[in-house]
Amino acid sequence: MSDTSAVLHDKRGHAFWITINRPDKRNAINADVIAGIREGYRQAHADPEMRVIVLTGAGAKAFCAGGDLQPGKGFAFDLSRPNIDYADMLREAQNATLPAIARVNGVCMAGGMGMLCMTDMAVAADHVMFGLPEVKVGVFPMQVFSLLQDLAPRRVIREWALSGEPFSAAEAKEAGLINHVVPAAELDAKTDWLIARIADKSPTAIRRGKYALRAIEAMSFDQAIAYTESQIALLAMTEDAKEGLASFNEKRKPVWTGR
Repeated sequence: MSDTSAVLHDKRGHAFWITINRPDKRNAINADVIAGIREGYRQAHADPEMRVIVLTGAGAKAFCAGGDLQPGKGFAFDLSRPNIDYADMLREAQNATLPAIARVNGVCMAGGMGMLCMTDMAVAADHVMFGLPEVKVGVFPMQVFSLLQDLAPRRVIREWALSGEPFSAAEAKEAGLINHVVPAAELDAKTDWLIARIADKSPTAIRRGKYALRAIEAMSFDQAIAYTESQIALLAMTEDAKEGLASFNEKRKPVWTGR
């Protein structure tokens, strides 16, 4: 894709990088951004060499500042449709079987918080400010709450949403919103470190594991334990499981086939 695209796709080793490329608009969300991210997820899942997705923003100022507030841009809704594209993007990300990392390089607000929440892990620069400022412009982070409520304490996120006031990367980490906070100069190194910790593991185990975690979210304990005991039996029959056991006993590094 050209450098003028709203979203850039880049394969780096076993990582598929998706970069929101509107730095002059603080990487604000519009229809092209949503389409580009969704296409990136599809391309990553279609490539058997990919082990992880990295979602980030271009430039140093913003990861994503939320919806584009220009008339007809981020808040253009077709009310005849029961669903909207941003929500469909969150649905696709929730059902993804590749793990995803958010590389939070700058301000992360409003709809950008939803993009952060749709990933499995997050690394943020220590100067980054987060927030749910929707109440300041007369709306509310409705869709973001669908994911956020499972990541951070309920009272904390209600304060964020009802006050609309920003909070720091340190506060975000304390609330469980992100995994790691590092100086900006170390952001790429920490992201690469996390990629490496995932890319050398069994892609089959991760793929089936993510699928199972998604499946049991709405199950009771009895339902979940019954489902997962059948899943572990199936997983044990895969090539990766057999290779993992063989490499352990032979004291060598495994060679994963992803099957």
